[in-house]
Amino acid sequence: MSEELAAPEPTSVFGRRALLRAGVGLAAVAGMGAVSTTPAAAAPAAPPVRAPRDPRTGATSANGWPVESSADAGGAVWTRPVPGSDLRVPLRVGAVEAVLVHVVRRYHYEVDALRADEVTGFRATGLSRRGPDSNFGSGTAVAIRPGWYPPGTTGDLTGFQRAVVADIVASCEGVVRWGGTFATPWEAHFQIDVPPGDPRLTRVAELVGTGRGAGALVLGA
Repeated sequence: MSEELAAPEPTSVFGRRALLRAGVGLAAVAGMGAVSTTPAAAAPAAPPVRAPRDPRTGATSANGWPVESSADAGGAVWTRPVPGSDLRVPLRVGAVEAVLVHVVRRYHYEVDALRADEVTGFRATGLSRRGPDSNFGSGTAVAIRPGWYPPGTTGDLTGFQRAVVADIVASCEGVVRWGGTFATPWEAHFQIDVPPGDPRLTRVAELVGTGRGAGALVLGA
């Protein structure tokens, strides 16, 4: 009788899985040893840093102050609040600001209460080269209710209001001029009437900052 060969025992399912896992592990190890030859993507270049634009134009306004091209742009003209009101006006900072804010504040309290859109300061367009309106370009003038009091008109202020306006200007001791005294009257207009470096401007700026402000009527002083 021929000898029967024993059939091979089936391979365990768990054994097959172990072999598969071992094969995958070896492939991963082999892959880790390979060095990639693909170059890394370059980092995006940073945008160039631009220096802030100088707002000075090189021109001067009729009262001798440097004209600027824009406000709140790193130059000398910035939007400033008028204390005790909702008003914000772009003006040349420093002594000019102190004096013109004093004018606007007293007008607001003593002539008539002003709304936020009724006072204008610096502007860069629509100006003449040497007329009084050129002073807006240097931040050294304000217009109070320009729509109410256009150039060339008079009689819109009452006698009392005109007296108070005259007193406000007098409190500035020659540093401020009112457009109501121009050959062509402009009752909305107030401007600094001295050039840069005039010591009177510094003195008046200090004076109006120490008590002669809103509500301080000084007729005859």
